[in-house]
Amino acid sequence: MEAPAANFATVNARRRKLPTGHLTLREKTVIHNVHQNIVKDFPDIGATEQKKKTASYTGFSLSTIYTLLGEVHSTGHVSPAKKAKHEERIILDDHANYLIRKTVHDFFFKQIPPTIDAVHEETKLNSEIPKMGRSKLHKVLKELQFRFKRRGRNGLLIDRPEITVWRAKFLREIEKFRSEERKIFYLDETWINEGHTKTKIWVDESKKSARQAFIEGFSTGLKDPCGKGKRLIILHIGSDEGFVDGGLLIFEGSKGGDYHQEMNATVFETWFAKILKTLPNNAVIVLDNASYHSRKVEKISTTSWRKGDIQNWLASKNIAFESAMLKAELLMLVKQHKHTFERYAVDELAVQEGKTVLRLPPYHCELNPIELIWAQIKNEVASKNITFKLRDVKPLFQEAVEHVTDENWKKCIEHSKKIENEMRRIGENFGTVPELIISLQDSSSDTSTESDSDKENFD
Repeated sequence: MEAPAANFATVNARRRKLPTGHLTLREKTVIHNVHQNIVKDFPDIGATEQKKKTASYTGFSLSTIYTLLGEVHSTGHVSPAKKAKHEERIILDDHANYLIRKTVHDFFFKQIPPTIDAVHEETKLNSEIPKMGRSKLHKVLKELQFRFKRRGRNGLLIDRPEITVWRAKFLREIEKFRSEERKIFYLDETWINEGHTKTKIWVDESKKSARQAFIEGFSTGLKDPCGKGKRLIILHIGSDEGFVDGGLLIFEGSKGGDYHQEMNATVFETWFAKILKTLPNNAVIVLDNASYHSRKVEKISTTSWRKGDIQNWLASKNIAFESAMLKAELLMLVKQHKHTFERYAVDELAVQEGKTVLRLPPYHCELNPIELIWAQIKNEVASKNITFKLRDVKPLFQEAVEHVTDENWKKCIEHSKKIENEMRRIGENFGTVPELIISLQDSSSDTSTESDSDKENFD
């Protein structure tokens, strides 16, 4: 027995300090069997000495032996190895971002200053928002275009003024188009992974192992997807009369990360030019500001341009400048006049067909009712996806699209109208440009140093 034990100890010497949760089932079984043999061969040396010999023979620490034998004593068997927990990267879709933004706005409606801690607690109560830490929430708020600002002794996040103005303009224009009885269409892209399924299901926790379930004639439960897998990229457009016939564009993605990287201006503009011909005259198309929606007809001078090129651009637009001006001064002139020359290819295509593009304010997907339609479709796919294969997910998605009714669209549009009215009410209560404020300090802290309040440090 000594020689084999020595070999086993040598092989496993590097694992001495690992907790039992990291031991394989084979390692646990060997330790248990070695201990049983020692108890049989050395019955008179006492339990402590028996465990010490087990540690010596197997090469694991005495504390590991005690822990493992304690587990066996309490459960009656050697438990399977625990699966290592890997923290999954959190990718938020537009709907989740909307829910987070709405959580913050709910504080404003109640006239309660929302701290990061308070917002974090509220997001944890919403099952539709992925679980995340406080620091991740802070990053998300910054990505949603809240900015850091000093107000007295407290750090604040507020909507950027240009976004607030953009929102106010959007609300006025869409109200005007409705009063003119113009037909409004809503356009958007989304994605779905082949592993998309229900996140919460009933499980039988009384079955501790696959072997136990097999012996008792039970299953091991539903099969889980092996990660998110490949994904489909989808583009569609609809109105209160449902999806536009022939408007569905669906293809397999080839990249990870943000699905917006899968689309490009050429693909989108080709599809958009085709779909415009099927829409009624004077129609309005609501869309966001994704890069492929925003290809400019003409390039405008930027800081990367050479000084001479900037001068040539200004001259071509008949904008007066002095030859002695610095590059920074020339760029200021460009900034003052560029709005006159900024034209988007998508907008031009719409104008040629007698239609109008209405662009959403950045990070305001809640104003686009198609986001709720996507949620309905994905929920149906999740309930029916049992193979986790892209070839099966695609027809499931297409089938779910067919199940969306005119009434579904009408309800989602009405929901967006309610949000519009809430935003108008905020504007009336807070002035023309409402300041939406979040305290970034811990709610339990009353003081901070000068340097602390300047830093955005939330580790």
